[in-house]
Amino acid sequence: MIDEIGAAPRGYLSAFARLLEQVEITTHRGERLDFDEALGTLVDSILSIKDAHAKIFLIGNGGSSAIVSHTQNDLCKQVGVRAMVFTEGPLLTATANDDGYDAVFHRPIELWADEHDLLIAVSSSGESENVVKAAIAARAKGCRLVTMTGFSPTNRLRQAGDVNVYVPAAIYGYVETAHALIAHCVTDMAMMRVGASVRLDDAVLETPS
Repeated sequence: MIDEIGAAPRGYLSAFARLLEQVEITTHRGERLDFDEALGTLVDSILSIKDAHAKIFLIGNGGSSAIVSHTQNDLCKQVGVRAMVFTEGPLLTATANDDGYDAVFHRPIELWADEHDLLIAVSSSGESENVVKAAIAARAKGCRLVTMTGFSPTNRLRQAGDVNVYVPAAIYGYVETAHALIAHCVTDMAMMRVGASVRLDDAVLETPS
């Protein structure tokens, strides 16, 4: 696990590049999945949800909340999937005030989720109580569950998902940036599949010689 920041900017970035090679994706039984196959399967799931007019829910706190809001935007606008976050101020603060902050995600999940929907739960530590409770509620509803975590390899959220993306670092900047990059990878691949006319190689700008 990477738990030290590089002493200089280039060292910081070099350490992050090495970290990306160490990202693990596992099943709820802890079985390692091939990285490309796992993300490809996730893209397939997103597109099947689009075709079935099902829903994707995304949850996270703090920096993870920003990541899931951005991902929700891309899923809706670029992929055409019905995707939801639960960070709208009045609902979030009312639920937190009346029922406690650990209820702000699982209460909406209990209200909105249906069987075969998908929950994407993002938590750097994998131990945020409100995220863990929502994951449990989603599974009880028959939803598929994808998690993105870091820090301890035995965090609770990582044990819960059908697909679990784990970043082996204890630094928020590294974990959150890796989560954001992987989320962009998935949404970009889904967008290209929907568009069908854009290949990844064609979409990357060539470096001037």
